[in-house]
Amino acid sequence: MRSKRIRRGSRSRFARPALIAVALAAAAVGSAWSEYGPSHPGFASTAGMQPAAAAPAQIRAVDESTVSWPPVAGLSNAQSQEIARRIGSMSTEEKVGQLVIAGVEGIKPDKEAKTLVRDYRVGGFILFRDNMKTLQGTVDFLNGLKALNKAEGNLPLMLGVDEEGGKVTRMPASVEKIPSNGIIGKSANAEYARDVSQLLARRVKAFGFSVDFAPVLDVNSNPDNPVIGDRSYGSSAQLVTKLGTAAMLGFKKEGILGVLKHFPGHGDTSVDSHKQLPVTGNGLSRLQEVELPPFQAAIDQGADAVMVAHILLPKLDAEYPASMSRPVITGLLRDKMKFNGLVFSDDLTMGAILENYDVGDAAVRTISAGGDIVIVSHGNDNIIHVLQKLRQAAADGSIPATRLNESVYRIMARKLQYQMTDGKVSSISVDQLNKDALKVLDAYRK
Repeated sequence: MRSKRIRRGSRSRFARPALIAVALAAAAVGSAWSEYGPSHPGFASTAGMQPAAAAPAQIRAVDESTVSWPPVAGLSNAQSQEIARRIGSMSTEEKVGQLVIAGVEGIKPDKEAKTLVRDYRVGGFILFRDNMKTLQGTVDFLNGLKALNKAEGNLPLMLGVDEEGGKVTRMPASVEKIPSNGIIGKSANAEYARDVSQLLARRVKAFGFSVDFAPVLDVNSNPDNPVIGDRSYGSSAQLVTKLGTAAMLGFKKEGILGVLKHFPGHGDTSVDSHKQLPVTGNGLSRLQEVELPPFQAAIDQGADAVMVAHILLPKLDAEYPASMSRPVITGLLRDKMKFNGLVFSDDLTMGAILENYDVGDAAVRTISAGGDIVIVSHGNDNIIHVLQKLRQAAADGSIPATRLNESVYRIMARKLQYQMTDGKVSSISVDQLNKDALKVLDAYRK
């Protein structure tokens, strides 16, 4: 996710289905999210959480039909019921807001950010290097966003960053550099990959982030690939599986939501999706041999989030890229690979989307295909357009109420399990960050 494009794109369809969860008493409607926070006895920490999913909760809906909520590993029955009740009290606009992670401009909350929080109840934000000039300034920025959100009584924000190590870092210059996955891959040491991912997780958590869009699980099988390179652990599916799974578990151990990317594999492309839409002729048999094993292994070990790439695979879906494809997201990732976690789109303001689709229509199609969260990193007009299109699609049934509620359920479950709150981070020490980094890295330096 690097594109700075802010154009809306070229083609175009959302806002109020009937509430489908339980009817609430007036007192329950205003129940605080903190009621089921980390201190609640029913709270299930992700640390050491088993990948086996709990049985779906059966909730009696307002219209007397039975709704089957998606299974979420480690979620207690009390938490499942509370999330279902909370969804039942939310307006369609609140639900739609949860589906969007938005980019912001500048180094402090501006009027556009305030509008996104107040009027659109956006589910979270993503920051880039331009937003992170200094350590304390970044902490203050995130604290400011949290304070705005808390004042509106919204669900806690999901605050994300691309912090992979190597060349993909958003950290201020004063922070010790982390080696690329390619360097770690040359060691073939899973403990190295795990320890670095834990280091990255502690680093982003220190600022107040709750999500890291990492690790990269692409197999770098095409030497002409212009975008992956040493962001990958290597050209061997076996190596990437071994190190990528270890890295995923490292993020999870530190309580940061790591997002596997770029499903179903961006390693065998010769086009940069930040600029154009890559097309690959790989079919399912090839994907199962090379690209999918790292993702499957991480899913089997309890991965909680996956990012889907803007790649067209005509043998799976001749019409839409993976990020908008029901055969890829629902058919392959959810049904065949048994993934029940959060599905993020890659940034919808990348050239692969803006050069070929209306960004709002792309967002609707992603959610309709089974995705949960769309990332809209650049251009406030793009963000508003996406939110309005999603509202319209929810209103006219293009996104059915069941599909909308299923995604909101998953999002709320992860916010709860990863203890995402709008609590303030007081300060940050570059010396402590760098001391932590050197302690980890020196153990593996020759």
